[in-house]
Amino acid sequence: MNRFIIAILISFSISCIGPCKKKEQVKPIQKEDFDTVINNKQISLFTLRNANDLTVQLTNYGARVVSVLTPDKNGTMADIALGYSDIKSYLKDPMYLGCIVGRYANRIDNAKFILNDKEYNLYKNDGVNTLHGGKEGLDKKIWDAAQEGNTVIFSYLSPDGEEGYPGNLIIKKSYTLTENNELHIRYDAETDQSTVINLSNHTYWNLKGEGDSTILDHYILINADYYAPIDSEWIPTGELAKVAGSPFDFTSGKKIGSEINLDNEQLKNGQGYDHNWILNKDNANELSFAARLWEETTGRSIEIFTSEPGIQFYSGNFMDGSISGKSGKPYVYRSGLALETQHFPDSPNHPNFPSTILNPGELYEHLVILKFGVMNN
Repeated sequence: MNRFIIAILISFSISCIGPCKKKEQVKPIQKEDFDTVINNKQISLFTLRNANDLTVQLTNYGARVVSVLTPDKNGTMADIALGYSDIKSYLKDPMYLGCIVGRYANRIDNAKFILNDKEYNLYKNDGVNTLHGGKEGLDKKIWDAAQEGNTVIFSYLSPDGEEGYPGNLIIKKSYTLTENNELHIRYDAETDQSTVINLSNHTYWNLKGEGDSTILDHYILINADYYAPIDSEWIPTGELAKVAGSPFDFTSGKKIGSEINLDNEQLKNGQGYDHNWILNKDNANELSFAARLWEETTGRSIEIFTSEPGIQFYSGNFMDGSISGKSGKPYVYRSGLALETQHFPDSPNHPNFPSTILNPGELYEHLVILKFGVMNN
Protein backbone atom coordinates (compact mmCIF):
# COMPACT_ATOMS: atom_id res chain seq x y z
CA MET A 1 0.00 0.00 0.00
CA ASN A 2 1.50 3.32 -1.01
CA ARG A 3 2.16 6.19 1.41
CA PHE A 4 -0.58 8.36 -0.10
CA ILE A 5 -3.29 5.80 0.66
CA ILE A 6 -1.94 5.14 4.15
CA ALA A 7 -2.02 8.86 4.90
CA ILE A 8 -5.63 9.12 3.77
CA LEU A 9 -6.71 6.19 5.90
CA ILE A 10 -4.96 7.56 8.98
CA SER A 11 -6.46 11.02 8.46
CA PHE A 12 -9.98 9.70 8.96
CA SER A 13 -9.12 8.37 12.45
CA ILE A 14 -11.44 5.40 12.37
CA SER A 15 -12.46 3.72 15.57
CA CYS A 16 -13.48 0.10 15.62
CA ILE A 17 -17.06 -0.79 16.35
CA GLY A 18 -17.42 -1.41 20.05
CA PRO A 19 -19.93 -1.69 22.85
CA CYS A 20 -19.04 1.71 24.34
CA LYS A 21 -22.52 3.14 23.71
CA LYS A 22 -25.96 1.68 24.17
CA LYS A 23 -27.31 0.54 20.84
CA GLU A 24 -30.90 0.46 19.73
CA GLN A 25 -32.11 -3.02 18.99
CA VAL A 26 -32.90 -3.90 15.39
CA LYS A 27 -35.06 -6.90 14.77
CA PRO A 28 -32.93 -9.59 13.10
CA ILE A 29 -34.16 -11.60 10.16
CA GLN A 30 -36.14 -14.59 11.40
CA LYS A 31 -34.63 -17.99 10.72
CA GLU A 32 -38.02 -19.60 10.14
CA ASP A 33 -38.66 -17.27 7.20
CA PHE A 34 -35.81 -19.04 5.35
CA ASP A 35 -36.45 -22.58 6.56
CA THR A 36 -37.77 -24.36 3.49
CA VAL A 37 -36.94 -27.19 1.09
CA ILE A 38 -36.74 -26.66 -2.68
CA ASN A 39 -35.90 -29.48 -5.09
CA ASN A 40 -35.11 -31.70 -2.08
CA LYS A 41 -32.51 -29.23 -0.84
CA GLN A 42 -32.67 -27.41 2.46
CA ILE A 43 -32.51 -23.60 2.45
CA SER A 44 -31.42 -22.04 5.73
CA LEU A 45 -30.42 -18.78 7.37
CA PHE A 46 -27.06 -18.51 9.17
CA THR A 47 -26.09 -15.84 11.70
CA LEU A 48 -22.59 -14.61 12.56
CA ARG A 49 -22.17 -12.22 15.50
CA ASN A 50 -19.07 -10.95 17.27
CA ALA A 51 -18.54 -9.48 20.75
CA ASN A 52 -19.13 -5.97 19.37
CA ASP A 53 -22.66 -6.91 18.23
CA LEU A 54 -21.72 -6.67 14.55
CA THR A 55 -24.11 -9.18 12.98
CA VAL A 56 -24.02 -10.76 9.53
CA GLN A 57 -26.76 -13.06 8.26
CA LEU A 58 -26.35 -15.36 5.27
CA THR A 59 -28.34 -17.89 3.29
CA ASN A 60 -27.24 -20.82 1.15
CA TYR A 61 -29.60 -19.72 -1.61
CA GLY A 62 -27.02 -18.03 -3.81
CA ALA A 63 -24.42 -18.11 -0.98
CA ARG A 64 -25.54 -14.58 -0.21
CA VAL A 65 -25.39 -11.85 2.37
CA VAL A 66 -28.89 -11.22 3.74
CA SER A 67 -28.21 -8.67 6.48
CA VAL A 68 -25.37 -6.65 8.06
CA LEU A 69 -26.25 -4.89 11.32
CA THR A 70 -23.83 -2.20 12.47
CA PRO A 71 -23.99 0.84 14.81
CA ASP A 72 -23.52 4.43 13.74
CA LYS A 73 -21.42 7.01 15.62
CA ASN A 74 -24.22 7.39 18.20
CA GLY A 75 -24.58 3.65 18.74
CA THR A 76 -27.79 3.38 16.72
CA MET A 77 -28.03 0.09 14.87
CA ALA A 78 -29.09 -0.24 11.24
CA ASP A 79 -29.06 -2.89 8.54
CA ILE A 80 -26.76 -1.51 5.83
CA ALA A 81 -27.12 -4.36 3.30
CA LEU A 82 -30.07 -4.27 0.92
CA GLY A 83 -32.17 -7.42 0.83
CA TYR A 84 -35.39 -9.16 1.83
CA SER A 85 -36.75 -10.65 5.04
CA ASP A 86 -37.87 -14.01 3.60
CA ILE A 87 -36.75 -16.61 1.10
CA LYS A 88 -39.84 -16.21 -1.10
CA SER A 89 -38.73 -12.71 -2.04
CA TYR A 90 -35.21 -13.87 -2.90
CA LEU A 91 -36.58 -16.53 -5.24
CA LYS A 92 -37.90 -13.76 -7.52
CA ASP A 93 -35.14 -11.21 -6.89
CA PRO A 94 -34.15 -9.41 -10.14
CA MET A 95 -31.31 -7.36 -8.63
CA TYR A 96 -28.73 -9.96 -7.49
CA LEU A 97 -29.03 -8.68 -3.90
CA GLY A 98 -26.17 -9.96 -1.72
CA CYS A 99 -25.41 -13.04 -3.81
CA ILE A 100 -22.42 -14.66 -5.43
CA VAL A 101 -22.35 -13.96 -9.17
CA GLY A 102 -20.75 -16.32 -11.67
CA ARG A 103 -19.47 -18.52 -13.14
CA TYR A 104 -18.48 -15.26 -14.73
CA ALA A 105 -19.35 -12.05 -12.88
CA ASN A 106 -20.24 -9.07 -15.04
CA ARG A 107 -20.64 -9.25 -18.82
CA ILE A 108 -19.24 -11.29 -21.69
CA ASP A 109 -19.66 -9.74 -25.13
CA ASN A 110 -22.13 -11.44 -27.45
CA ALA A 111 -22.37 -14.28 -24.89
CA LYS A 112 -19.46 -16.22 -26.34
CA PHE A 113 -15.73 -16.76 -26.05
CA ILE A 114 -13.02 -18.96 -27.58
CA LEU A 115 -10.89 -21.20 -25.38
CA ASN A 116 -8.28 -23.60 -26.76
CA ASP A 117 -9.59 -22.98 -30.29
CA LYS A 118 -13.15 -23.93 -29.36
CA GLU A 119 -16.06 -21.48 -29.27
CA TYR A 120 -18.38 -21.60 -26.28
CA ASN A 121 -21.85 -20.07 -26.49
CA LEU A 122 -23.53 -18.81 -23.33
CA TYR A 123 -27.06 -17.77 -22.44
CA LYS A 124 -27.96 -14.24 -23.55
CA ASN A 125 -29.67 -12.68 -20.54
CA ASP A 126 -28.56 -9.07 -21.09
CA GLY A 127 -29.51 -8.15 -24.62
CA VAL A 128 -27.02 -9.95 -26.85
CA ASN A 129 -24.60 -10.39 -23.94
CA THR A 130 -24.43 -12.67 -20.91
CA LEU A 131 -24.47 -11.17 -17.42
CA HIS A 132 -23.47 -12.65 -14.03
CA GLY A 133 -23.44 -16.26 -15.17
CA GLY A 134 -26.49 -16.48 -17.40
CA LYS A 135 -30.12 -17.47 -16.97
CA GLU A 136 -29.56 -19.51 -13.82
CA GLY A 137 -26.17 -18.51 -12.50
CA LEU A 138 -24.65 -19.33 -9.15
CA ASP A 139 -26.95 -16.78 -7.51
CA LYS A 140 -29.90 -19.12 -8.10
CA LYS A 141 -28.26 -22.29 -6.84
CA ILE A 142 -28.87 -23.92 -3.47
CA TRP A 143 -25.43 -24.44 -1.96
CA ASP A 144 -24.34 -27.04 0.55
CA ALA A 145 -23.54 -25.26 3.81
CA ALA A 146 -21.78 -25.86 7.11
CA GLN A 147 -21.29 -23.46 10.01
CA GLU A 148 -18.54 -23.66 12.60
CA GLY A 149 -18.45 -20.77 15.03
CA ASN A 150 -18.29 -17.51 13.11
CA THR A 151 -17.50 -19.16 9.78
CA VAL A 152 -19.94 -20.50 7.20
CA ILE A 153 -18.63 -22.50 4.24
CA PHE A 154 -20.79 -22.86 1.15
CA SER A 155 -19.95 -25.37 -1.59
CA TYR A 156 -21.36 -26.19 -5.00
CA LEU A 157 -20.47 -28.41 -7.96
CA SER A 158 -21.23 -26.64 -11.22
CA PRO A 159 -21.46 -29.44 -13.80
CA ASP A 160 -19.75 -29.40 -17.17
CA GLY A 161 -21.83 -27.39 -19.63
CA GLU A 162 -23.89 -25.52 -17.04
CA GLU A 163 -24.92 -22.21 -18.66
CA GLY A 164 -22.53 -23.12 -21.50
CA TYR A 165 -19.30 -23.12 -19.48
CA PRO A 166 -16.88 -26.05 -19.83
CA GLY A 167 -15.64 -28.26 -17.01
CA ASN A 168 -16.95 -29.64 -13.75
CA LEU A 169 -16.19 -26.77 -11.39
CA ILE A 170 -16.02 -27.33 -7.63
CA ILE A 171 -16.54 -24.03 -5.79
CA LYS A 172 -16.20 -23.17 -2.12
CA LYS A 173 -17.12 -19.78 -0.69
CA SER A 174 -16.60 -18.98 2.97
CA TYR A 175 -17.63 -16.07 5.19
CA THR A 176 -15.77 -15.44 8.45
CA LEU A 177 -16.63 -12.66 10.89
CA THR A 178 -13.71 -11.61 13.10
CA GLU A 179 -13.58 -9.84 16.46
CA ASN A 180 -11.96 -6.78 14.87
CA ASN A 181 -15.08 -6.23 12.73
CA GLU A 182 -13.82 -7.73 9.49
CA LEU A 183 -15.87 -9.95 7.20
CA HIS A 184 -13.54 -12.22 5.24
CA ILE A 185 -15.02 -13.61 2.03
CA ARG A 186 -12.93 -16.31 0.38
CA TYR A 187 -13.51 -18.16 -2.89
CA ASP A 188 -11.73 -21.34 -4.01
CA ALA A 189 -12.43 -23.36 -7.15
CA GLU A 190 -11.00 -26.29 -9.12
CA THR A 191 -11.90 -27.68 -12.53
CA ASP A 192 -11.37 -30.88 -14.52
CA GLN A 193 -11.29 -29.00 -17.87
CA SER A 194 -9.91 -25.66 -18.93
CA THR A 195 -12.56 -23.01 -18.29
CA VAL A 196 -12.99 -19.31 -17.50
CA ILE A 197 -14.00 -18.09 -14.06
CA ASN A 198 -14.69 -14.76 -12.39
CA LEU A 199 -16.56 -14.87 -9.08
CA SER A 200 -17.74 -11.89 -7.05
CA ASN A 201 -20.16 -10.81 -4.35
CA HIS A 202 -23.04 -8.50 -5.26
CA THR A 203 -24.08 -6.94 -1.96
CA TYR A 204 -25.70 -3.51 -2.23
CA TRP A 205 -24.81 -1.02 0.51
CA ASN A 206 -26.49 2.01 2.03
CA LEU A 207 -24.60 3.15 5.13
CA LYS A 208 -27.59 5.13 6.39
CA GLY A 209 -29.59 1.90 6.43
CA GLU A 210 -31.29 -0.08 3.71
CA GLY A 211 -34.29 1.73 2.25
CA ASP A 212 -33.08 5.14 3.51
CA SER A 213 -32.86 7.56 0.54
CA THR A 214 -30.08 7.58 -2.05
CA ILE A 215 -26.36 6.92 -1.80
CA LEU A 216 -25.37 10.07 -3.72
CA ASP A 217 -24.11 11.72 -0.52
CA HIS A 218 -21.86 8.76 0.34
CA TYR A 219 -18.14 9.23 -0.22
CA ILE A 220 -15.93 6.75 -2.06
CA LEU A 221 -12.17 6.47 -2.39
CA ILE A 222 -10.95 3.98 -5.00
CA ASN A 223 -7.27 3.06 -5.10
CA ALA A 224 -7.02 3.08 -8.90
CA ASP A 225 -5.31 5.34 -11.42
CA TYR A 226 -7.05 3.65 -14.38
CA TYR A 227 -10.50 2.37 -15.26
CA ALA A 228 -11.99 0.44 -18.19
CA PRO A 229 -14.20 2.51 -20.52
CA ILE A 230 -17.31 0.78 -21.89
CA ASP A 231 -19.50 1.01 -24.96
CA SER A 232 -23.26 1.61 -24.90
CA GLU A 233 -23.83 -2.10 -24.10
CA TRP A 234 -21.61 -1.94 -20.99
CA ILE A 235 -18.89 -3.97 -22.71
CA PRO A 236 -15.26 -2.81 -22.17
CA THR A 237 -13.69 -1.25 -25.23
CA GLY A 238 -10.32 -2.81 -24.32
CA GLU A 239 -8.79 0.54 -23.42
CA LEU A 240 -7.47 1.28 -19.94
CA ALA A 241 -7.97 5.01 -19.40
CA LYS A 242 -6.45 7.30 -16.79
CA VAL A 243 -8.94 8.54 -14.21
CA ALA A 244 -7.09 11.85 -13.72
CA GLY A 245 -9.13 14.82 -14.90
CA SER A 246 -12.31 12.77 -15.30
CA PRO A 247 -15.43 12.01 -13.20
CA PHE A 248 -13.86 8.58 -12.59
CA ASP A 249 -11.09 9.94 -10.36
CA PHE A 250 -11.84 8.76 -6.82
CA THR A 251 -8.19 8.58 -5.72
CA SER A 252 -8.72 11.32 -3.11
CA GLY A 253 -12.27 10.39 -2.19
CA LYS A 254 -15.39 12.38 -3.12
CA LYS A 255 -19.17 12.27 -2.98
CA ILE A 256 -20.76 9.87 -5.43
CA GLY A 257 -23.20 12.53 -6.56
CA SER A 258 -20.64 15.26 -7.11
CA GLU A 259 -20.02 14.49 -10.80
CA ILE A 260 -22.41 11.68 -11.67
CA ASN A 261 -24.64 13.93 -13.80
CA LEU A 262 -21.89 15.57 -15.83
CA ASP A 263 -22.12 15.61 -19.63
CA ASN A 264 -19.68 12.73 -20.08
CA GLU A 265 -19.83 9.97 -22.69
CA GLN A 266 -18.78 7.24 -20.27
CA LEU A 267 -21.34 8.28 -17.66
CA LYS A 268 -23.97 8.20 -20.40
CA ASN A 269 -22.87 4.73 -21.53
CA GLY A 270 -23.09 3.41 -17.97
CA GLN A 271 -26.15 5.52 -17.10
CA GLY A 272 -24.01 6.55 -14.15
CA TYR A 273 -21.13 4.63 -12.63
CA ASP A 274 -21.10 0.99 -13.78
CA HIS A 275 -17.43 0.49 -14.60
CA ASN A 276 -14.42 -1.55 -13.60
CA TRP A 277 -11.48 0.21 -11.94
CA ILE A 278 -7.97 -1.25 -12.29
CA LEU A 279 -6.59 -1.41 -8.77
CA ASN A 280 -3.11 -0.10 -7.95
CA LYS A 281 -1.00 -3.05 -6.87
CA ASP A 282 2.70 -3.63 -6.33
CA ASN A 283 2.31 -7.32 -7.14
CA ALA A 284 -0.43 -9.23 -8.94
CA ASN A 285 -2.73 -11.25 -6.66
CA GLU A 286 -1.50 -9.50 -3.51
CA LEU A 287 -4.06 -8.63 -0.85
CA SER A 288 -4.18 -4.85 -0.97
CA PHE A 289 -6.36 -1.85 -0.22
CA ALA A 290 -9.04 -1.35 -2.89
CA ALA A 291 -11.63 1.16 -1.72
CA ARG A 292 -13.23 2.98 1.13
CA LEU A 293 -16.90 3.92 1.48
CA TRP A 294 -18.15 6.30 4.17
CA GLU A 295 -21.14 8.44 5.09
CA GLU A 296 -20.84 11.51 7.29
CA THR A 297 -24.20 11.72 9.08
CA THR A 298 -23.92 8.19 10.52
CA GLY A 299 -20.13 7.98 10.56
CA ARG A 300 -20.29 4.43 9.20
CA SER A 301 -17.54 3.23 6.89
CA ILE A 302 -16.37 0.14 5.02
CA GLU A 303 -12.80 -0.47 3.90
CA ILE A 304 -12.26 -3.09 1.20
CA PHE A 305 -9.12 -5.15 0.65
CA THR A 306 -8.83 -7.72 -2.13
CA SER A 307 -6.51 -10.05 -4.00
CA GLU A 308 -8.36 -9.28 -7.25
CA PRO A 309 -7.05 -6.86 -9.92
CA GLY A 310 -10.28 -4.89 -10.31
CA ILE A 311 -13.37 -3.53 -8.60
CA GLN A 312 -16.71 -2.76 -10.25
CA PHE A 313 -18.51 0.25 -8.83
CA TYR A 314 -22.22 0.21 -9.64
CA SER A 315 -24.25 3.22 -8.47
CA GLY A 316 -27.72 1.64 -8.52
CA ASN A 317 -28.67 3.13 -11.88
CA PHE A 318 -31.52 0.70 -12.61
CA MET A 319 -33.25 0.85 -9.24
CA ASP A 320 -36.73 2.29 -9.74
CA GLY A 321 -38.70 1.85 -6.50
CA SER A 322 -40.63 -1.17 -7.77
CA ILE A 323 -39.02 -3.43 -5.13
CA SER A 324 -39.25 -3.01 -1.35
CA GLY A 325 -36.75 -4.44 1.09
CA LYS A 326 -36.60 -5.62 4.70
CA SER A 327 -37.76 -2.32 6.16
CA GLY A 328 -40.77 -2.21 3.85
CA LYS A 329 -39.38 0.86 2.11
CA PRO A 330 -39.02 0.85 -1.68
CA TYR A 331 -35.54 0.69 -3.17
CA VAL A 332 -35.68 3.92 -5.14
CA TYR A 333 -33.30 5.18 -7.81
CA ARG A 334 -29.71 4.91 -6.56
CA SER A 335 -30.66 3.91 -3.03
CA GLY A 336 -27.89 1.31 -2.97
CA LEU A 337 -24.47 0.72 -4.49
CA ALA A 338 -22.33 -2.32 -5.19
CA LEU A 339 -18.54 -2.62 -4.99
CA GLU A 340 -17.64 -5.92 -6.64
CA THR A 341 -14.03 -7.14 -6.40
CA GLN A 342 -13.29 -9.09 -9.57
CA HIS A 343 -11.26 -9.74 -12.67
CA PHE A 344 -12.20 -7.50 -15.57
CA PRO A 345 -15.49 -7.80 -17.50
CA ASP A 346 -15.27 -9.65 -20.83
CA SER A 347 -11.68 -10.72 -20.15
CA PRO A 348 -11.98 -13.90 -22.28
CA ASN A 349 -12.36 -11.62 -25.32
CA HIS A 350 -9.53 -9.20 -24.39
CA PRO A 351 -6.06 -10.80 -24.42
CA ASN A 352 -4.58 -7.64 -22.85
CA PHE A 353 -6.70 -8.10 -19.70
CA PRO A 354 -5.54 -10.35 -16.81
CA SER A 355 -6.39 -13.95 -17.68
CA THR A 356 -9.48 -15.60 -16.21
CA ILE A 357 -8.56 -19.08 -17.50
CA LEU A 358 -8.49 -21.88 -14.94
CA ASN A 359 -6.84 -25.15 -15.96
CA PRO A 360 -6.98 -28.61 -14.35
CA GLY A 361 -4.54 -28.85 -11.45
CA GLU A 362 -4.76 -25.11 -10.73
CA LEU A 363 -6.59 -23.44 -7.83
CA TYR A 364 -8.71 -20.35 -8.28
CA GLU A 365 -8.36 -18.15 -5.18
CA HIS A 366 -10.05 -14.84 -4.41
CA LEU A 367 -10.05 -13.10 -1.03
CA VAL A 368 -11.88 -9.94 -0.05
CA ILE A 369 -11.94 -8.34 3.39
CA LEU A 370 -14.63 -5.86 4.40
CA LYS A 371 -13.68 -3.88 7.51
CA PHE A 372 -16.60 -2.09 9.15
CA GLY A 373 -15.89 1.01 11.20
CA VAL A 374 -17.18 4.26 12.64
CA MET A 375 -15.50 7.62 12.08
CA ASN A 376 -14.61 9.63 15.18
CA ASN A 377 -15.41 12.94 13.52
